[in-house]
Amino acid sequence: MKKQILLLAAILIFVVDIMTGQEKVKEKMKDGWSFGFFPVFGYDSNTGTKYGGILKLFDYGDGTNYPRYDQAFNLEISRTTKGQGVNQLIYDSRTLIPDYRIMGEVSYLTEKTLDFYGFNGYNAYYSSAYTTKGNPSYISPLYYKMERELLKLRVEIIGKLSGDNIKWFGGFEYMHNNLDTVDVDNINKGKDENDMVPYSGGGLYGSYVQWGLINPGQVNGGQAGVFKAGAKYDTRDNEANPMKGLWTDVQLLFSPGFLSDGYTYARIAFTHRQYFTLIAKRVNLGYRISYQAKLAGEMPFYMLPLVYNSAPQLTLSGLGGSRTIRGILRNRVVGEDFVYGNIELRWKVVRTVLFNQNLYLALSAYADEGMITGKYELPEISDPEGIEMLAKGEKEEMHTSYGWGIHGALNENFIVSLNYAWATEPRDGVKGTYLQMSFNF
Repeated sequence: MKKQILLLAAILIFVVDIMTGQEKVKEKMKDGWSFGFFPVFGYDSNTGTKYGGILKLFDYGDGTNYPRYDQAFNLEISRTTKGQGVNQLIYDSRTLIPDYRIMGEVSYLTEKTLDFYGFNGYNAYYSSAYTTKGNPSYISPLYYKMERELLKLRVEIIGKLSGDNIKWFGGFEYMHNNLDTVDVDNINKGKDENDMVPYSGGGLYGSYVQWGLINPGQVNGGQAGVFKAGAKYDTRDNEANPMKGLWTDVQLLFSPGFLSDGYTYARIAFTHRQYFTLIAKRVNLGYRISYQAKLAGEMPFYMLPLVYNSAPQLTLSGLGGSRTIRGILRNRVVGEDFVYGNIELRWKVVRTVLFNQNLYLALSAYADEGMITGKYELPEISDPEGIEMLAKGEKEEMHTSYGWGIHGALNENFIVSLNYAWATEPRDGVKGTYLQMSFNF
């Protein structure tokens, strides 16, 4: 990974050097359809080789509103040789119904090694020794893993309340979770005996089930239908990477029992984002802060990791990881109520037009943090091993990380980002590297 980062840095320095002096670049207005294709490749010894691609299609209409598009499609299909996969189609339109913005999503996501660390942040004990081969406490690299198959359907609509900046939105999101312990036989398929991954008892998730910390009716997952309604104030000059403006929203979420296996609950999600221009067209500063909490009812544990955003952003999975608190273990911060925030400085080092396409290359530096503010109440248990594990937990406090990124943009809206971040606490992991589409906010 260090070699890859050094190579990217060398390329960046070379490009900046040859393009010095091109401060004033006249962007070309785009009309009609534009597309970008991003091949997906990766490798992990447990999940196998990842392959596939992301196709983004943008319709700019007659170009008068560029860089805002009239409609867009986002298609991702990727697989790994051990069965992990993303099958996702997203549609976003401002013209399908005049004066309304419509979004739809169909996704089928498979996770053969989904992260599971327990509940309530630092209240749940974490030790890297359990997953480090050669350590006296070593158990398995899959100890903090479980399996999930997720079907997700989503439709949302946005309309005007007052002028162009104050809007209402509503929608419905359906999810069906299939949960299990890791299929270690599949992970070990084709490996020599000495290379096989040890795994017994279903890892931490299997232990939580055995100890009685997981409701028996939720062990294998379930379904949930969530209705959304809210309002937002949005003055951003550009959605993909705003140079100025506000984006504030509040939404109420309601999941009725008849759509959610008998679990009825309500949540609130408030998120505020603001952007400042420091150097015109070059340097901007943005921050985001979000508070999300349960208002009433009982939530199944598999709905706890969800982080809600107003459309067009997607519902995210878990605090920690690429989209929320970078550098911290994914799903490390899971509870009923939580707060998280980010601050990020972005610098467009190079802006140019090449082959009739508007391009820029940017650097970023950021800090992320979050914590649980309302616990997920665990049942009383009598299992001595489970009681001992829970007793190792510590007081919850802020989880913090920092990092940097390199970003390449095509026609403002197609953005590829490489982020590298560090956790400040070993209890949250060490670091994370993320190659993904778009900025986080």
